[in-house]
This record gives sequence, C-alpha cells and structure tokens, in this order.
Amino acid sequence: MSRVLAVAPALPAHVHRQEEISAVIGPLLAGPALQARVRALHRSSTVRTRHLALPLERYAGLTSFGEANDLFIELGTDLAERAARDALARAGLAAADVDLVVFTSVTGISAPSIDALLVPRLGLREDVRRVPSFGWGCAGGAAGLATVHDHLAGRPGDVALLVSVELCSLTVQHGDDSIANLVSSGLFGDGAAAVVLVGDAHPAAAGAPAAVPEVVGRRSRIVGGTSDQLGWRIGAGGFRIVLAAGLPEVLRSGLADDVGALLEEYDLKVRDVGAWVVHAGGPRILDAVRDALDLDESALAVSRRSLAEVGNLSSASVLHVLHGTLDAPPPPGSWGVLMAFGPGVGAEYVLLHWPEA
Repeated sequence: MSRVLAVAPALPAHVHRQEEISAVIGPLLAGPALQARVRALHRSSTVRTRHLALPLERYAGLTSFGEANDLFIELGTDLAERAARDALARAGLAAADVDLVVFTSVTGISAPSIDALLVPRLGLREDVRRVPSFGWGCAGGAAGLATVHDHLAGRPGDVALLVSVELCSLTVQHGDDSIANLVSSGLFGDGAAAVVLVGDAHPAAAGAPAAVPEVVGRRSRIVGGTSDQLGWRIGAGGFRIVLAAGLPEVLRSGLADDVGALLEEYDLKVRDVGAWVVHAGGPRILDAVRDALDLDESALAVSRRSLAEVGNLSSASVLHVLHGTLDAPPPPGSWGVLMAFGPGVGAEYVLLHWPEA
C-alpha cells in the first residue's frame, strides 16, 4: 500500500462568474444568432464560476496555437510549482526528499516537459525519476495516482509527487460553433493540483494525518470502439475538442461492472464504500455515475460542488475533489473509490482506505 500525505489544489487568480465568461467568450465562437444557444449550454453545465489563466479580455487576441502553447508552458509551470510547493509543505517534506515525479496534462505540450522544468525551480534532486504523461486526459489524476501507487509498492521507502496542471481556456477554438466547442467552452476551467505520497515503509507513513487515506488498489479499462467519443483533433489552430453526446451512456454501461470487480478483490460491495471521489466531468457524467451505482445524490456532493465552483479541470478535477473530500473525511475504517474518465474511452479507478486510528 501507499499513503497519501497531502493534497494541494492551485487555481489562477482570474475568477469570473459563468455569465461574464459567456458574454466575452461566446462571440469569439459563434455569430449573434447563436449567442442565446451559447448562454443556454453554459447554464446547463451547472458551473457558476471558473478560474482562468489569462485576464478575460485577453482571449479575443489569443488566436495562435504557438502563443497559446507558450502561455501554457509559462503559466502552467508557475501554477504547477505553486501546487507542488504547497503539497510538500503540508506533507512536512523537502523537495530533495522526492524520489519520483509523475506529471500529467492534456492542454499543452512541451519538451522538456513541465516536470523537468520543476526540477531546478523546486530544488528536486537531479536523479529524481520522472514520468510525464499527455494522453490520459481527464483520467490523468486517477491514472497518475495509480501509477504512483504501483511504483511505491515496489519501492516502499520512496516519496512520490503527483502533479497535474490544466489550462483548458487556452484551447478554446475561435470561430468553431460546433456543439462540442460550445459545450466545452462553458464547462472546462483552469487549475492544478499536487499530491504527495509515500510507501508504507517510509517513516512518514506511520505519522500521516487521520484525514488522509491509503491507496490500496487500482483498476483500468479501455472501452472498445469508443475512441471517437472524447479527445482532441490537433490542427493548425491547436486543440479542437472531441466530445460526443453519448459519452455518459458509454460510461454508464460498464461502470457498475468495473467498480464491482475492483471491490470484489477486497471482498467489498458498493454499500461498503463511504466516500465517492468522482471526477467532476459534467452534470451528465455525475448523473451516469450515480445511476449506474444506485448512489444517493449526497454521495456526489463534493463533486457537484467542485463542478459549480471551478468547472471541469480535466486531469486536476478528481484531485480537487479528493482535496474537498479530505476537508470532511469519512470515519476511520472507511473505504473510498476515486474515479475519472478520459480519452480511449478510458476509465481509471483507485481504491482508498482510511485506516483505523
């Protein structure tokens, strides 16, 4: 097993009500005849506020993929550094203690990747192991947590740092009035998160706060024949969203079997789970999870609140939900399931346990 020591979210300073964003971004996407449609789609997202990487007025002039990606590297590295520093401080560890960094993002590209740029900025060791990932997409927070857990199972004395940064606003496509682009322009926000974990042989594992869980197990699945449901088409203008209307139903169809198989390994049932840490992918995604598992609506309260307050943060979303869950953790001895979904369509599940005092 591995132990979470700290989770630290980070958000850009520019925060706006959804109505303000719709009024400025809507005309960049579509003509006057579609503005009522834009506003309706944005309202239906249930997002109330979002944090943006840039001042709202700057998006009208952001038409170059190269400029957007340069901003992703500059601003994304700053935000990732802030999240990582905060997580390490909360964990009571120094950057030099870190043995592994797993980095995930799907809203910009760089070589060297942002995790490499963090090495001198944070003071990480030059021999730190790095695993940068792009293709996990929105599932990256969960997949990254599972990857760290796998590493710590084999190296139980290590310290690992998971970092996610997503600047979704930099990917909005001007002049693209497709439903997918209109929906995504009202759903996705900008943010980062970092998680510090240790293996169970590390001295910090024994002294971990009661509010933080162990990572016990993981499960992954690629849903066959769904590669056209979610992802990017990358062209001269940058990242163009692929977001199929049938995605919630794709997830709903296999979710109960996936979760059941994960729990069965530990002789558990859905009724034994006291915390559901679900990627805030959108209202229909959360409805699909609720209905597939026959959950009470209150089980998704933290995810619904995260969606309303910051929007869908792609790979960082589920880590923000995890942070919110730790603000009011379940009782000692409780089990939790963390889940997120990304291109593939890929589903990632992580089993959590809050140890007895």
